[in-house]
Amino acid sequence: MSEAVEEKRGLRKERVGLVTSDVQDLTIVVRVDRRAAHKQYKKVITHSKKYHVHDAENVAKKGDLVKIVETRPISKLKRWRLIEVVRKFEG
Repeated sequence: MSEAVEEKRGLRKERVGLVTSDVQDLTIVVRVDRRAAHKQYKKVITHSKKYHVHDAENVAKKGDLVKIVETRPISKLKRWRLIEVVRKFEG
């Protein structure tokens, strides 16, 4: 039974999003966009959601594209952890 629990633990949610704020120490705010078609009218709509993400090494900067993963609660708002910076902001 413990083997089944270990297999399920590996399935953590991952998202790719854009850093919108890096003002706080050890925390970044990431906007994740999701595109979906309207059920009746079939128009493509963009849904956005903001996540507070733990950035232990302060490597991500505003405008970077980052990959995040769901984790245990770190603070009141932080439930996500930074995995990697996919693309640095050029500008």
